[in-house]
Amino acid sequence: MDALRSAATAPWVQSLALLCLCAAYLQGGWRKARDFRGAVAEVKALGLTPAAPIAATTLVLQLAGSVLILTGWYRWLGALALALAGFTVLAALLADRFWTASQADRQRAANAFFEHWGLVGGMLLVAWHDLGGSHAG
Repeated sequence: MDALRSAATAPWVQSLALLCLCAAYLQGGWRKARDFRGAVAEVKALGLTPAAPIAATTLVLQLAGSVLILTGWYRWLGALALALAGFTVLAALLADRFWTASQADRQRAANAFFEHWGLVGGMLLVAWHDLGGSHAG
């Protein structure tokens, strides 16, 4: 048990876990930066306006929030921003509405919807831990 605890709590495990948690945001921000027109079109397809500023804000939020988390500098702020600033919650509620999807698309949309909520939970745990929650009762 001690060997397992030692391996699971090694510093590199936390770094790897944070990188995995940020992977979707890093990939999404990088993709939007490389194809900003596509990012704007994606925002328009969700019915959001003004599309260009929203796409730019999303791109910055994804990359900056990930950098904060990975560097540890205001990690809690990066985690809360990605979880609660609307990006992840909005993505789940706007892009993954499985309850309105056709039967053929329903399972894919439901999976994406709940994966987004899993990311929200992970980000909330990062913020909770960094703000001292791990020391609570």
